[in-house]
Amino acid sequence: MAHSLKIASEDSILNLLGKYFPLSHPALVLGRGDDCALLKGGAPLSVSTDLFLEDVHFRRSYFTPEEIGHKALACNISDLAACGTRPKVFTLCLGLPSDIDAAWLEEFFGGMGSLAAKYGMGLAGGDISASDKLSIAVTVFGEPVGEGGFLSRGGSVPGDTIFVVGSIGLARIGLLEMEACGREAFARYPKACLAHVKPEPQVDAGLMLARAGLNARPPALMDLSDGMARDLPRLLGLTGELGTASTIGGQGIGAELLLPAGLLHAELVQWCRENGRNPVHEAFFGGEEYALLGACAPDMLLALHAAIPGFWEIGSVTDRPGIYCNNERMDGKGGFDHFARACGGAEA
Repeated sequence: MAHSLKIASEDSILNLLGKYFPLSHPALVLGRGDDCALLKGGAPLSVSTDLFLEDVHFRRSYFTPEEIGHKALACNISDLAACGTRPKVFTLCLGLPSDIDAAWLEEFFGGMGSLAAKYGMGLAGGDISASDKLSIAVTVFGEPVGEGGFLSRGGSVPGDTIFVVGSIGLARIGLLEMEACGREAFARYPKACLAHVKPEPQVDAGLMLARAGLNARPPALMDLSDGMARDLPRLLGLTGELGTASTIGGQGIGAELLLPAGLLHAELVQWCRENGRNPVHEAFFGGEEYALLGACAPDMLLALHAAIPGFWEIGSVTDRPGIYCNNERMDGKGGFDHFARACGGAEA
């Protein structure tokens, strides 16, 4: 804990950073302190960036500073995991409101630093500014496991198996309960609340999936963060920058999912029972799981089950357009969208 709670200057924040993030790192030729950092080159690097904004992505009223630091970095590491790349370094930009003091920053950097240390990540640089609300922007850089080892969305064909690594629907319950009850929600739904405030990216699973694709048709893979309702069409190339047509090579493509309620987490099932909700729907619409969603050739399944804890099959890619779950057509029914919510839309 800092002896002085007052933040005297930007330099005092940078000195505090140095306690948790050394200037030198194996992935850096030159670390922070200059106008640019210099990364070691030679191989391609994957890069991803995210904003993490107060009262949009988190609330200081029920997140601890340590949890905010952890989750701000974890969300970005999850993007690297979804491409089968090994985390290397990151940059950090902070907008700090006037009520944040050195003690708060100690906990924040501690949470972020612990996660960075777990994956051997260095801090390459960033920026700091005063702000009305807490704003965080993280950019991460990762290294693919080998030539051709970078995994992406798209490329699935009818007959492929759709799979998930990690829990689905649990973080949604944590969000709803903590919005209603704050930290008291931990007493009844500890796993769901932890899934919301402190997600764990599936780095090892992503690396294993990338290695599995080096000598076979690579799996399609993505980070499951906006709920399966939005992310599964993206995985199949049905929405967004991958295209809008429901065909691939002139062939129709869709998905048939099987999600028995008995396979879902007990806290999710309990919450739905108490609130008159459908657990399968909650799992399907979800959001903020930071699990991995993918599709692969069936002949890869035996090896993947053996190598990846938490790997479970949830359906298959079909030659019939449309997303079906337990025989119910689900496409077009929602999922998380910041701008739809801002314009009056609601999360399903």
